[in-house]
Amino acid sequence: MHDSMGIPACFSSRDHQRQPDEPTSVGRSGQSVIKSVYQTKLAGECRLITVTWCRNLLLHGLSVSVQGPDGDEHYGCKVELKPWYFWRKQGSKHFIVDGATVDVVWDLKAAKFNGETEPRSDYYVAIVCKEEVVLLLGDQKKDAYRKTGCRPSLIEPMLISRREHIFGKRKFTTRVKFNEKGTFHDVAVECNSDGIDPVLEIRINGKQAVKVKHLQWKFRGNESINVGKNGLQVFWDVHDWLFRSGPRHGLFIFNPIPSFPAPGDSENAMDSSRFCLFLYAWKVE
Repeated sequence: MHDSMGIPACFSSRDHQRQPDEPTSVGRSGQSVIKSVYQTKLAGECRLITVTWCRNLLLHGLSVSVQGPDGDEHYGCKVELKPWYFWRKQGSKHFIVDGATVDVVWDLKAAKFNGETEPRSDYYVAIVCKEEVVLLLGDQKKDAYRKTGCRPSLIEPMLISRREHIFGKRKFTTRVKFNEKGTFHDVAVECNSDGIDPVLEIRINGKQAVKVKHLQWKFRGNESINVGKNGLQVFWDVHDWLFRSGPRHGLFIFNPIPSFPAPGDSENAMDSSRFCLFLYAWKVE
């Protein structure tokens, strides 16, 4: 059943206020962007850490920012990974948050991007504060702890949201974990907008999850589906695809439905009801 679209309550009102400007700036730049927001304890406070990867024809970019004390101001650093600057693929930077030094340490010398914006393997990015690794990304965890000489944080970071901006003509794909303890899922969005009856299809792990016919009347909506034994709510808004010209994006939101697993089955549960995947699919001619 398709209902009128409403944005799920994954973000605070302050986050919603920042969202509208983001697609406009990304659309003008033409960069593929992946922005992941984590919640953890840093400098004595529970804060949001945003890790952003971007890619264009000339470089890969990485930036890390930390929520300030008022919730708006951010501290952070940026790294540009240009092919001819090999030395920048390994290094560290630091900034100050409420009097505490935050170090960002990375090793991307052997990172495998496989043509994507975010590396798939053979890398690490570590955020360190007060001798604790408060956030660690990548699969080279032992190397990260050896390089930083710091212990893991006692508080495990929680992935709150993931926003992806991807560009294409008809089909848009990504890989995502709906639960940090779960496995990766392949998500594909495809729109056949030719003719008088455009059709939208969303596939997860190669299987059709959502199909919307008569899209010119159902360009906004939502549907609850199952991914394995778990529930997932899917929202879409493709108004601009159908009724605007030039580069324009469709917005797709994937929000796990919290479940109550049977004893011994907690690893497979989508227990993080706060998580949302925001997929901005940019159509280019």
